[in-house]
Amino acid sequence: MSCAAGDMSSPMMKYNFVEPQKEIRNAMDMTRWENSETFYDLLGFINSICMCIQGKSLSLKCDVSPVVQKLINMLENFEKLAIETPPIDQPQRFGNVAFRTWYQKLKDQVTPALKDVLPDHLQCAIIEIVPYILDSFGNPTRIDYGTGHELSFILFLMTFFKIGALSKSDELAVVLKVFNTYLNFVRKLQVTYRMEPAGSHGVWSLDDYQFIPFIWGSAQLIGTSIEPVKFVEPETIEEYRKEFMFIGCIDYILQVKTGHIAEHSNKLWSISAVPSWSKICTGLIKMYQKEMLSKFPVIQHVLFGSIFKLNPVKPGTRLPQARLGMGPVPKEAHHMLPPRLPPQ
Repeated sequence: MSCAAGDMSSPMMKYNFVEPQKEIRNAMDMTRWENSETFYDLLGFINSICMCIQGKSLSLKCDVSPVVQKLINMLENFEKLAIETPPIDQPQRFGNVAFRTWYQKLKDQVTPALKDVLPDHLQCAIIEIVPYILDSFGNPTRIDYGTGHELSFILFLMTFFKIGALSKSDELAVVLKVFNTYLNFVRKLQVTYRMEPAGSHGVWSLDDYQFIPFIWGSAQLIGTSIEPVKFVEPETIEEYRKEFMFIGCIDYILQVKTGHIAEHSNKLWSISAVPSWSKICTGLIKMYQKEMLSKFPVIQHVLFGSIFKLNPVKPGTRLPQARLGMGPVPKEAHHMLPPRLPPQ
Protein backbone atom coordinates (compact mmCIF):
# COMPACT_ATOMS: atom_id res chain seq x y z
CA MET A 1 0.00 0.00 0.00
CA SER A 2 1.37 3.42 -0.94
CA CYS A 3 0.57 6.83 0.41
CA ALA A 4 2.23 10.22 0.42
CA ALA A 5 4.35 11.07 3.42
CA GLY A 6 7.00 13.44 4.58
CA ASP A 7 10.61 12.70 5.41
CA MET A 8 13.11 14.38 7.76
CA SER A 9 15.07 15.64 4.75
CA SER A 10 12.35 15.81 2.08
CA PRO A 11 8.93 17.43 2.40
CA MET A 12 7.09 14.75 0.43
CA MET A 13 8.05 11.19 -0.35
CA LYS A 14 6.24 7.95 -1.14
CA TYR A 15 6.65 4.84 0.97
CA ASN A 16 5.42 1.40 0.04
CA PHE A 17 4.43 0.42 3.56
CA VAL A 18 5.08 -3.22 4.45
CA GLU A 19 5.44 -5.27 7.59
CA PRO A 20 9.11 -4.75 8.56
CA GLN A 21 11.45 -7.72 8.81
CA LYS A 22 14.85 -8.59 10.26
CA GLU A 23 17.72 -8.15 7.81
CA ILE A 24 20.79 -8.28 10.08
CA ARG A 25 21.29 -12.05 10.11
CA ASN A 26 24.98 -12.41 10.94
CA ALA A 27 27.95 -10.38 12.11
CA MET A 28 28.96 -9.70 8.50
CA ASP A 29 25.76 -7.70 8.01
CA MET A 30 26.89 -5.21 10.66
CA THR A 31 29.03 -3.40 8.07
CA ARG A 32 25.90 -2.78 5.98
CA TRP A 33 24.13 -1.50 9.08
CA GLU A 34 26.91 0.87 10.15
CA ASN A 35 27.03 2.36 6.65
CA SER A 36 23.27 2.56 6.17
CA GLU A 37 21.02 5.60 5.96
CA THR A 38 19.08 4.27 8.95
CA PHE A 39 22.19 4.18 11.15
CA TYR A 40 23.02 7.78 10.23
CA ASP A 41 19.40 8.90 10.62
CA LEU A 42 19.22 7.32 14.07
CA LEU A 43 22.33 9.10 15.30
CA GLY A 44 21.05 12.29 13.67
CA PHE A 45 17.77 12.00 15.57
CA ILE A 46 19.52 11.37 18.89
CA ASN A 47 21.79 14.37 18.32
CA SER A 48 18.94 16.61 17.19
CA ILE A 49 17.04 15.88 20.40
CA CYS A 50 20.18 16.60 22.41
CA MET A 51 20.43 20.06 20.87
CA CYS A 52 16.80 20.99 21.41
CA ILE A 53 16.61 19.83 25.02
CA GLN A 54 19.64 21.63 26.48
CA GLY A 55 18.78 23.46 29.69
CA LYS A 56 15.06 22.55 29.52
CA SER A 57 13.40 20.84 32.48
CA LEU A 58 10.67 18.22 32.24
CA SER A 59 8.10 20.62 33.69
CA LEU A 60 8.75 23.23 31.00
CA LYS A 61 5.62 24.29 29.15
CA CYS A 62 5.95 23.59 25.45
CA ASP A 63 3.68 23.37 22.44
CA VAL A 64 1.96 19.98 22.29
CA SER A 65 0.51 19.16 18.88
CA PRO A 66 -2.58 16.93 18.54
CA VAL A 67 -0.49 13.94 17.45
CA VAL A 68 1.90 14.35 20.39
CA GLN A 69 -1.04 14.52 22.81
CA LYS A 70 -2.56 11.41 21.27
CA LEU A 71 0.75 9.56 21.67
CA ILE A 72 0.77 10.50 25.35
CA ASN A 73 -2.84 9.35 25.72
CA MET A 74 -2.00 6.06 23.98
CA LEU A 75 0.82 5.32 26.44
CA GLU A 76 -1.40 6.24 29.37
CA ASN A 77 -4.06 3.84 28.10
CA PHE A 78 -1.46 1.07 27.84
CA GLU A 79 -0.59 1.78 31.46
CA LYS A 80 -4.27 1.45 32.44
CA LEU A 81 -4.22 -2.01 30.88
CA ALA A 82 -1.30 -2.90 33.17
CA ILE A 83 -3.17 -1.58 36.22
CA GLU A 84 -6.06 -3.84 35.21
CA THR A 85 -3.64 -6.76 34.94
CA PRO A 86 -1.97 -7.14 38.36
CA PRO A 87 0.86 -9.63 38.93
CA ILE A 88 -0.16 -13.10 40.06
CA ASP A 89 1.17 -15.15 42.94
CA GLN A 90 3.86 -17.47 41.61
CA PRO A 91 6.85 -19.35 43.06
CA GLN A 92 9.57 -17.80 40.90
CA ARG A 93 10.85 -14.38 41.94
CA PHE A 94 11.38 -12.84 38.49
CA GLY A 95 9.28 -12.76 35.34
CA ASN A 96 5.68 -12.58 36.51
CA VAL A 97 3.58 -14.34 33.87
CA ALA A 98 0.83 -11.71 34.16
CA PHE A 99 3.04 -9.66 31.83
CA ARG A 100 2.07 -12.02 29.01
CA THR A 101 -1.59 -11.34 29.69
CA TRP A 102 -0.94 -7.59 29.56
CA TYR A 103 1.10 -7.98 26.39
CA GLN A 104 -1.74 -9.83 24.67
CA LYS A 105 -4.08 -6.98 25.59
CA LEU A 106 -1.52 -4.59 24.11
CA LYS A 107 -1.43 -6.56 20.85
CA ASP A 108 -5.22 -6.51 20.65
CA GLN A 109 -5.44 -2.75 21.13
CA VAL A 110 -2.34 -1.33 19.44
CA THR A 111 -3.74 -1.10 15.91
CA PRO A 112 -6.95 0.70 16.94
CA ALA A 113 -4.81 2.95 19.17
CA LEU A 114 -2.58 3.95 16.26
CA LYS A 115 -5.61 4.56 14.06
CA ASP A 116 -6.69 7.15 16.62
CA VAL A 117 -3.21 8.72 16.74
CA LEU A 118 -2.45 9.03 13.02
CA PRO A 119 -4.23 11.39 10.59
CA ASP A 120 -6.50 9.67 8.05
CA HIS A 121 -4.07 10.08 5.13
CA LEU A 122 -1.34 8.22 7.05
CA GLN A 123 -3.40 5.26 8.29
CA CYS A 124 -1.74 3.02 5.72
CA ALA A 125 1.56 3.34 7.63
CA ILE A 126 0.19 1.40 10.61
CA ILE A 127 1.21 -1.99 9.22
CA GLU A 128 4.84 -0.87 9.29
CA ILE A 129 4.72 1.04 12.58
CA VAL A 130 3.00 -1.57 14.78
CA PRO A 131 6.02 -3.93 15.19
CA TYR A 132 8.19 -1.11 16.56
CA ILE A 133 5.75 -0.16 19.32
CA LEU A 134 5.03 -3.80 20.16
CA ASP A 135 8.74 -4.42 20.73
CA SER A 136 9.13 -1.32 22.90
CA PHE A 137 7.95 -2.80 26.20
CA GLY A 138 9.84 -6.05 26.55
CA ASN A 139 9.75 -9.68 25.42
CA PRO A 140 6.64 -11.66 26.45
CA THR A 141 8.40 -15.03 26.21
CA ARG A 142 11.40 -14.19 28.37
CA ILE A 143 9.57 -11.44 30.32
CA ASP A 144 12.59 -9.20 30.07
CA TYR A 145 13.35 -5.63 29.01
CA GLY A 146 16.53 -3.92 27.88
CA THR A 147 18.17 -1.31 25.71
CA GLY A 148 17.10 -3.13 22.54
CA HIS A 149 13.45 -2.56 23.45
CA GLU A 150 14.27 1.05 24.24
CA LEU A 151 15.85 1.34 20.77
CA SER A 152 12.64 0.01 19.23
CA PHE A 153 10.71 2.86 20.87
CA ILE A 154 13.19 5.40 19.50
CA LEU A 155 12.63 3.95 16.02
CA PHE A 156 8.88 4.09 16.65
CA LEU A 157 9.15 7.81 17.39
CA MET A 158 11.30 8.32 14.32
CA THR A 159 8.66 6.75 12.07
CA PHE A 160 6.29 9.59 12.97
CA PHE A 161 8.84 12.17 11.84
CA LYS A 162 9.70 10.16 8.74
CA ILE A 163 6.13 9.92 7.46
CA GLY A 164 5.30 13.52 8.33
CA ALA A 165 2.96 12.89 11.29
CA LEU A 166 5.39 14.96 13.39
CA SER A 167 7.69 17.82 12.40
CA LYS A 168 10.92 19.23 13.80
CA SER A 169 8.90 21.68 15.91
CA ASP A 170 7.54 18.66 17.82
CA GLU A 171 10.96 17.42 18.97
CA LEU A 172 10.93 19.14 22.35
CA ALA A 173 7.46 17.89 23.26
CA VAL A 174 8.34 14.40 22.02
CA VAL A 175 11.24 14.08 24.43
CA LEU A 176 9.84 16.05 27.40
CA LYS A 177 6.35 14.59 27.24
CA VAL A 178 6.17 11.43 25.11
CA PHE A 179 9.54 9.83 25.87
CA ASN A 180 9.34 10.72 29.55
CA THR A 181 5.86 9.17 29.76
CA TYR A 182 7.26 6.05 28.12
CA LEU A 183 10.23 5.97 30.50
CA ASN A 184 8.04 6.18 33.60
CA PHE A 185 5.73 3.53 32.19
CA VAL A 186 8.40 0.93 31.40
CA ARG A 187 9.81 1.42 34.90
CA LYS A 188 6.39 0.50 36.27
CA LEU A 189 6.31 -2.56 34.03
CA GLN A 190 9.77 -3.61 35.25
CA VAL A 191 8.74 -3.35 38.89
CA THR A 192 5.19 -4.68 38.57
CA TYR A 193 6.10 -7.78 36.58
CA ARG A 194 9.59 -8.23 38.01
CA MET A 195 11.10 -8.15 34.52
CA GLU A 196 14.62 -9.45 33.97
CA PRO A 197 17.22 -7.17 32.36
CA ALA A 198 17.62 -8.28 28.74
CA GLY A 199 20.99 -9.34 27.38
CA SER A 200 24.47 -8.76 28.77
CA HIS A 201 23.56 -5.37 30.16
CA GLY A 202 26.57 -5.30 32.46
CA VAL A 203 28.94 -5.22 29.49
CA TRP A 204 27.75 -2.07 27.76
CA SER A 205 24.86 -0.42 29.56
CA LEU A 206 24.86 2.23 32.27
CA ASP A 207 22.14 0.49 34.24
CA ASP A 208 20.13 -2.70 33.89
CA TYR A 209 17.52 -1.38 31.50
CA GLN A 210 18.06 2.05 29.86
CA PHE A 211 20.65 4.09 27.99
CA ILE A 212 18.97 6.86 25.97
CA PRO A 213 17.64 8.84 28.98
CA PHE A 214 21.23 9.21 30.17
CA ILE A 215 22.20 10.73 26.81
CA TRP A 216 19.21 13.05 26.55
CA GLY A 217 19.27 13.65 30.30
CA SER A 218 22.87 14.81 30.26
CA ALA A 219 22.09 17.16 27.35
CA GLN A 220 19.17 18.48 29.37
CA LEU A 221 21.55 19.47 32.17
CA ILE A 222 23.86 21.52 29.93
CA GLY A 223 23.72 25.15 31.01
CA THR A 224 22.13 24.42 34.39
CA SER A 225 23.65 25.16 37.78
CA ILE A 226 23.87 21.44 38.60
CA GLU A 227 27.46 20.25 38.38
CA PRO A 228 28.10 16.62 37.38
CA VAL A 229 29.75 15.84 40.69
CA LYS A 230 26.47 16.71 42.42
CA PHE A 231 24.19 14.17 40.72
CA VAL A 232 25.13 11.42 43.19
CA GLU A 233 24.27 13.56 46.22
CA PRO A 234 20.95 12.80 47.99
CA GLU A 235 19.96 16.47 48.21
CA THR A 236 20.40 16.97 44.45
CA ILE A 237 18.50 13.79 43.66
CA GLU A 238 15.58 14.72 45.88
CA GLU A 239 15.32 18.25 44.48
CA TYR A 240 15.72 17.52 40.76
CA ARG A 241 14.61 13.90 40.14
CA LYS A 242 11.30 15.02 38.61
CA GLU A 243 12.86 17.83 36.57
CA PHE A 244 15.77 16.14 34.80
CA MET A 245 15.83 12.66 33.24
CA PHE A 246 19.42 11.89 34.15
CA ILE A 247 18.82 12.54 37.85
CA GLY A 248 15.51 10.68 37.65
CA CYS A 249 17.47 7.68 36.35
CA ILE A 250 19.84 7.86 39.31
CA ASP A 251 16.90 8.09 41.70
CA TYR A 252 15.30 5.00 40.16
CA ILE A 253 18.54 2.99 40.32
CA LEU A 254 18.97 3.84 43.99
CA GLN A 255 15.39 2.72 44.65
CA VAL A 256 15.84 -0.72 43.10
CA LYS A 257 19.43 -1.41 44.19
CA THR A 258 21.13 -1.47 47.56
CA GLY A 259 24.58 -0.25 48.52
CA HIS A 260 26.61 2.69 47.28
CA ILE A 261 26.33 3.74 43.64
CA ALA A 262 30.09 3.27 43.24
CA GLU A 263 29.58 -0.45 43.91
CA HIS A 264 26.54 -1.33 41.78
CA SER A 265 26.82 1.38 39.08
CA ASN A 266 30.50 2.06 38.70
CA LYS A 267 30.27 3.64 35.23
CA LEU A 268 27.80 6.22 36.50
CA TRP A 269 29.98 6.90 39.53
CA SER A 270 32.92 7.47 37.20
CA ILE A 271 30.87 9.83 35.03
CA SER A 272 30.30 12.08 38.03
CA ALA A 273 34.02 12.95 37.86
CA VAL A 274 33.71 14.43 34.34
CA PRO A 275 33.88 18.25 34.55
CA SER A 276 31.00 19.22 32.20
CA TRP A 277 27.66 17.88 31.00
CA SER A 278 28.58 18.57 27.38
CA LYS A 279 31.55 16.23 27.65
CA ILE A 280 29.40 13.66 29.40
CA CYS A 281 26.77 13.86 26.67
CA THR A 282 29.16 13.62 23.73
CA GLY A 283 30.98 10.78 25.45
CA LEU A 284 27.73 8.89 26.07
CA ILE A 285 26.74 9.25 22.42
CA LYS A 286 30.10 7.76 21.42
CA MET A 287 29.63 5.00 23.99
CA TYR A 288 26.12 4.27 22.69
CA GLN A 289 27.41 4.08 19.13
CA LYS A 290 30.27 1.78 20.09
CA GLU A 291 28.69 -0.39 22.77
CA MET A 292 25.07 -0.56 21.60
CA LEU A 293 24.68 0.28 17.92
CA SER A 294 27.75 -1.74 16.93
CA LYS A 295 26.73 -4.92 18.77
CA PHE A 296 25.21 -7.71 16.69
CA PRO A 297 23.22 -9.20 19.63
CA VAL A 298 21.29 -5.91 19.80
CA ILE A 299 21.05 -4.90 16.15
CA GLN A 300 19.99 -8.35 14.91
CA HIS A 301 16.52 -7.51 16.25
CA VAL A 302 16.14 -4.21 14.37
CA LEU A 303 13.37 -4.34 11.75
CA PHE A 304 13.55 -2.89 8.24
CA GLY A 305 10.81 -2.03 5.75
CA SER A 306 10.13 0.98 3.57
CA ILE A 307 10.71 3.59 6.30
CA PHE A 308 13.99 2.20 7.59
CA LYS A 309 16.26 0.58 5.01
CA LEU A 310 19.80 -0.69 4.77
CA ASN A 311 20.52 1.54 1.79
CA PRO A 312 24.14 2.77 1.97
CA VAL A 313 24.80 6.43 2.67
CA LYS A 314 26.48 8.51 0.00
CA PRO A 315 30.29 8.23 0.02
CA GLY A 316 31.86 10.92 2.19
CA THR A 317 28.80 11.38 4.42
CA ARG A 318 29.88 12.24 7.96
CA LEU A 319 28.19 10.97 11.08
CA PRO A 320 26.04 13.70 12.65
CA GLN A 321 27.27 15.34 15.83
CA ALA A 322 25.40 17.55 18.26
CA ARG A 323 26.87 20.96 19.05
CA LEU A 324 26.88 20.76 22.81
CA GLY A 325 28.59 23.56 24.64
CA MET A 326 32.37 23.70 24.38
CA GLY A 327 35.03 21.07 24.11
CA PRO A 328 35.96 18.33 21.61
CA VAL A 329 34.12 15.04 21.25
CA PRO A 330 36.14 12.26 22.90
CA LYS A 331 37.79 9.88 20.43
CA GLU A 332 36.65 6.85 22.38
CA ALA A 333 33.64 6.47 24.64
CA HIS A 334 35.59 5.21 27.61
CA HIS A 335 38.05 8.10 27.55
CA MET A 336 35.33 10.17 29.20
CA LEU A 337 35.15 7.74 32.10
CA PRO A 338 38.13 8.60 34.35
CA PRO A 339 38.48 6.39 37.40
CA ARG A 340 36.86 7.72 40.52
CA LEU A 341 37.59 6.03 43.80
CA PRO A 342 34.56 4.98 45.88
CA PRO A 343 34.11 6.63 49.28
CA GLN A 344 35.90 5.03 52.17
